[in-house]
Amino acid sequence: MYFCGPTVYSDSHVGHGKAYITADIVHRYLEFLGYNVTYVQNITDVGHMTDNDDVAGEDKLEVQSRKERKHPMAIAEFYTQRYYEDMDALNIRRPDIAPRATGHIIEQIELIKELIAKGFAYESEGNVYFDVAKDKEYGKLSGRKAEDQEASGRVEERTDKRSPQDFALWKRAEKGHILQWPSPWGMGFPGWHIECSAMSMKYLGETFDIHGGGLENQFPHHECEIAQSECATGHPFVKYWMHNNMVTTGGVKMGKSLGNSAYLRDLYKQYDPLSLRFTILQSHYRGTTEFTTEAITSSAAGYRRLLDSIEALRTAVHTPLQTRILNEEERQDPLVQRFIEAMDDDFNTAKAIAVLFEGLNELNTWIMGWINGPAVMGTEIEYRYQIWSNLAGSVLGILPTNQSSSSNESKKKDFALDKLVDSKKAERKAARDRRDFAMSDSIRKELEEAGIILEDTKDGTAWRLK
Repeated sequence: MYFCGPTVYSDSHVGHGKAYITADIVHRYLEFLGYNVTYVQNITDVGHMTDNDDVAGEDKLEVQSRKERKHPMAIAEFYTQRYYEDMDALNIRRPDIAPRATGHIIEQIELIKELIAKGFAYESEGNVYFDVAKDKEYGKLSGRKAEDQEASGRVEERTDKRSPQDFALWKRAEKGHILQWPSPWGMGFPGWHIECSAMSMKYLGETFDIHGGGLENQFPHHECEIAQSECATGHPFVKYWMHNNMVTTGGVKMGKSLGNSAYLRDLYKQYDPLSLRFTILQSHYRGTTEFTTEAITSSAAGYRRLLDSIEALRTAVHTPLQTRILNEEERQDPLVQRFIEAMDDDFNTAKAIAVLFEGLNELNTWIMGWINGPAVMGTEIEYRYQIWSNLAGSVLGILPTNQSSSSNESKKKDFALDKLVDSKKAERKAARDRRDFAMSDSIRKELEEAGIILEDTKDGTAWRLK
C-alpha cells in the first residue's frame, strides 16, 4: 500500500491527522486479518507549487525557506521530524518505507525519459510535459474528461505547452531557484505528480494493491499518476484507490492555504492525542469530519468511559500479558465477529466503535464480578484481555501504549469510583430525596456485596473498599 505523504513546509493540522489515521487503520486491520503488508508513504520535499498545480506559483519549500531564512532542505528536515512527532502522538505507526522526493531524482528522470521515448511526453524550452491527448483513458479515476477540464493555471504562463491540459513532469529552474538538479533537459526539478509514480513503483512494483490519499488529490494528482505510470509500463497501476474526505470547521474545508487550520501541536496542549484519534475514528473516512470543540468534548467523555473499562480489565490480569494474535476460538467470539463485520464494511471505524460500546455492559458486569470475587474468574481473564487489546488496541490504536504502574488496589478504586460509585451514589441520593428508604438501603447493600462500603458523613457520602 502507498499513501501520499505530507509536503513538509509547516506543521501538521487535523486534516493530516485524519488522512494518516485512515492509512494507519488500513495498515493495522489488514495485518489483523493476517496479511503481510508493505506500507510506503512518501515525503514531498520538492515540486509542490503554491498554486497546487504543476506549474504556477513557487515551490512551497522555497517560499518557507525565505520566510525562515533557512535552506529549503533545512526546512524539510525540521518539519519532517515534527511531522513524525505529531503522528507518533496519535499512535500512528510509521510506514515501512518513507522515501523522499529529493532522494529519488534519478528514478523520476528515468521515468520521464521512458515516457518521452514512448511518445507520451515532450520537451519544450527545458520543461517536459505529459501529452494528455495521447492517453485515451485519462480521467478514468475522477470521471473528468480532458476536453472538459480547464487549464491547471494561468494560460499565459504555459505558452510552451501543446495543450493547457498537459501537465509538467520536469520544470526548468529559473534564476535563483535553489532546488535544482542536472537532467537531459537542463537544470531543473521534478513536477509534483511524477514523484509518487517513481517512488511507489520502485518499492511496490509496476502494479500494487492500494493507493490512498486525500479526496482533493483524486484530481489532478492521482489522475496524473495513473496516466504517467500506465503509459510508461503498459500495466495497470493500482488495484484499489482510497480517498479520505476533508476535515471541516464551520462547514469550510480546513487547510494550511486557507489559514483556518487547527494545528495538532496546539491541540495537544488541550486534549489527549488519543482522544483526538478517537474523535476522528467516529466518522467514516469517506465522510467529512466537522471539527469543533463541542465534538471533541463530547467524544472525550465516551472515550474515557471505554478506556476506564479496558484499564480495569488490565488490572484483572495479575501477571502482565503481551497482546498476541487472536486464536481461532477468540476470533469466533460474537464481539469479534461483529467488529470484523463492521470493519469489513469499507473500514467503517464508526460502526466498529459502536460494536465496542455495545459490548461494554457485558464487560463491566464481568469486571464487577472480578472485583467481588476474582478467584472465580479463572482463565477467562486472558481470553477477554486479548480480545479487547486486539480490537481497541491493535486495530483501532486507541489504547495508551504506556500503562499506569499504580497498584491493583488503586486501579480497583479508580474503576469503582468512575463506573459504579458515582452513579450509585446519585441513585441513592435521589431515592432518599423522595424518601424511598427501601431503595436507598437496597443500593447500599448492592454496593456492599460488590466490596464497596458507603459511609454517610456530615460532608456527604464517602466510601471505602471492604
